[in-house]
Amino acid sequence: MSVEIRVPVLPESVADAVIAGWHKQAGDAVIEDETLVDLETDKVVLEVPAISNGVVKKIYFNVGDTVTANQLLAVIDETVPAQSATRADTSRLTQATVSEIGNKVVELRTESPSEAPISPSARKMMAENHIDSSVIHGSGRGGRVLKEDVVAYLHNRNQTPQVAETSNRAPSAREAAKPENVPVEMDGSSGRIERRVPMTRLRARIAERLLDAQHNAAILTTFNEVNMKPIMDLRARYKEAFEKEYGVKLGFMSFFVKASVEALKKFPAVNASIDANDIVYHGYYDIGIAVSGPGGLVVPILRNAEALTLAQIEQAIIDYSNKAKDSTLLIEDITGGTFTISNGGVFGSMLSTPILNPPQSAILGMHTIRERAMAVDGKVKVLPVMYLALSYDHRIIDGREAVQFLVTIKDMLEEPSRMLLGI
Repeated sequence: MSVEIRVPVLPESVADAVIAGWHKQAGDAVIEDETLVDLETDKVVLEVPAISNGVVKKIYFNVGDTVTANQLLAVIDETVPAQSATRADTSRLTQATVSEIGNKVVELRTESPSEAPISPSARKMMAENHIDSSVIHGSGRGGRVLKEDVVAYLHNRNQTPQVAETSNRAPSAREAAKPENVPVEMDGSSGRIERRVPMTRLRARIAERLLDAQHNAAILTTFNEVNMKPIMDLRARYKEAFEKEYGVKLGFMSFFVKASVEALKKFPAVNASIDANDIVYHGYYDIGIAVSGPGGLVVPILRNAEALTLAQIEQAIIDYSNKAKDSTLLIEDITGGTFTISNGGVFGSMLSTPILNPPQSAILGMHTIRERAMAVDGKVKVLPVMYLALSYDHRIIDGREAVQFLVTIKDMLEEPSRMLLGI
């Protein structure tokens, strides 16, 4: 009996996917739930598993091909026992993927069953640069090789006399992260180097969405400042007990999520979205948390954040951050959301104007904490201060609502007890 493997149903916002890499080839044995193929969308990499034991009978698409939902990917023959399939070698030979959309090169790689797991993005970069997985030490969970590990390896490998001859300075982190097989244009007289690479699907999608947000919404930004000392004192007082009780550190983000939820309850327009000529008011609070991944910024969603405890929020953020680094986020992890929080402060940003995450109507920007002089009860005090920014769609959110929304967050952070009392 033959079993068909098809492209899974894609979310409404994802039109198609690209074959990122086949883990099996025609004639290879496969067991149920074993990953058969990786599909790269403009948001995440999807792992499509086999749904039965058998042998891969036929593959219908090559690496780099574009596919849509429900298209036939492969056929598995269940009549041939998986354990009886022939192997070309004890080291499984798989077709690896090399491909950023545009110029894609297909390479073969050998993968021993005892090798450490490799994230899809790391696997691509290793194939592109002809790197044996045995020479890279993985820093992810269980020794998983991450894209950052490959970038670090390339950086060290690039420190050669040839590089020193063409430039008398060390390469920047951006230069070190570029794959070696990218076409290079060099002016021999000056040693000025340029590298041209195609955008990844994720980066291209980010660019498209940012332009759409700018063109299709009336974006304004309002600012405020918050005295972070009450939250910092609370963390310092309870951080050890909190970590001992819940096994996770108490960070700032959970307080901002809680404060945002309470403010959204007071100002429902900030939690709403526009659909054609309608305004959709959401009776739930799915908060997007912007995190940085190897391919760019992604926004996983805290579903029903109003029902989560501080510990659950902190754990969920850690889990999402790890999945983003490993390129293992699922479509459902990043689909939806009614409001977004972006923390540029972790990168040292003092002030910025965040861009909306459509179809959401507002986004909160956090920034770095700095000691500043503040007037308190007629006296000047030096306090840890964070600037906050709220970008909003003026089509459905009035300036008064936006300002009061941000003031509500400020008040709750400066008096954390208000979050417990809901006032």
